[in-house]
Amino acid sequence: MTDPFTPLSQAPDAPPAAEDSHHHADVSGGWLRPAVFGAMDGLVTNIALIAGVGGGGVSAHNVILTGFAGLVAGAISMGLGEYTSVRTQNDQVAFELAKERRELERNPEAEAEELASMWIERGLPADLARQVAVAVGRNPDAALRLHAQEELGVNPAEQPSPWVAAFSSFLCFSAGALVPLLPYLVGATQLWLSLIVGGVGLFVAGALTARFTNRRWYVSGLRQLVLGLAAAGATFLIGRAIGISGIG
Repeated sequence: MTDPFTPLSQAPDAPPAAEDSHHHADVSGGWLRPAVFGAMDGLVTNIALIAGVGGGGVSAHNVILTGFAGLVAGAISMGLGEYTSVRTQNDQVAFELAKERRELERNPEAEAEELASMWIERGLPADLARQVAVAVGRNPDAALRLHAQEELGVNPAEQPSPWVAAFSSFLCFSAGALVPLLPYLVGATQLWLSLIVGGVGLFVAGALTARFTNRRWYVSGLRQLVLGLAAAGATFLIGRAIGISGIG
């Protein structure tokens, strides 16, 4: 039986990957990284926040209030941060592409030689590399795309959407941050129940990332669990110290 976290292309009876036009995941759509990061950050942030205020001895009502404040503030911050980050990145790519397009228009021979030199360094015969570079240069759009990929490491047609990144981060942060609040929302008042539920959420979220990275699911899950609980332990101790001392 095939491990559900093993990619199809690695299954014993799977067809060759080259025969499957979709054997690679979409790594440029702009949603996966902010979604994963948002969910993880929401879980860790609110688990740590709840552990801190819970360790300080506040009431369940105050824990819920604090947790939702952290959820809303964190989700908005994550969404705005992702939008700004991706938009800035896209603007920088657009600027570099415009500069590259000007160079292709002004110095097509030099740009073709530059492209050929890159291919020659990778082992392509010099004559063939130059012939292909010159042929590509006759199509301005194809030339720009190849130069962007070779020199900048980007595909002009596959830039991530800042809106997709923002909404992915906002929604996934909110979902992650809600998990440790669930016990309190159904009437529980024990901090340890919230930490257990949050810990399960951390493990599951970490395990799910293995589906995209081809890592062992339990290793990814345990790693995220340990990191999240370490953050919760630190804030719990700080909250307990402040609660005992009566500061504030």
